[in-house]
Amino acid sequence: MHVQPYLNFDGSCAEALDFYKKTLGAEINMMMRFADSPTPPDPGMVPPGSEDKIMHAQFMIGASTIMASDGRCTGKPMFQGVSLSVSADDDSSAERMFAELAQGGQVQMAMTTTFFAARFGMVADKFGVSWMIISYPK
Repeated sequence: MHVQPYLNFDGSCAEALDFYKKTLGAEINMMMRFADSPTPPDPGMVPPGSEDKIMHAQFMIGASTIMASDGRCTGKPMFQGVSLSVSADDDSSAERMFAELAQGGQVQMAMTTTFFAARFGMVADKFGVSWMIISYPK
């Protein structure tokens, strides 16, 4: 059994994928737009004009696979009650990722040293996805 996060950006998926490529080194494995589907989307599922929105994407951050889409394309993504945790290779990488994710987002806990980590911080990025960035003592 394998569990993978699936993020619904409700209209900003392509922008989010570009952002994660720059900030976290994400690699896009596949991306399908609604227009790529052999059958048109149900009009009750996505609004007209959503053909260029992302129906399904899969990307990697390190060895982790994350899936994403624009969902119902409502423009109202809701990421509540869950965070994605990234273990950085070192303190400087943790600081860089945290700072870049925080641009346009909201710092939930400033990057700091804790009893369990050399560096740890929590941030919601500009799309509303919550991240925990951690580097462990060497």
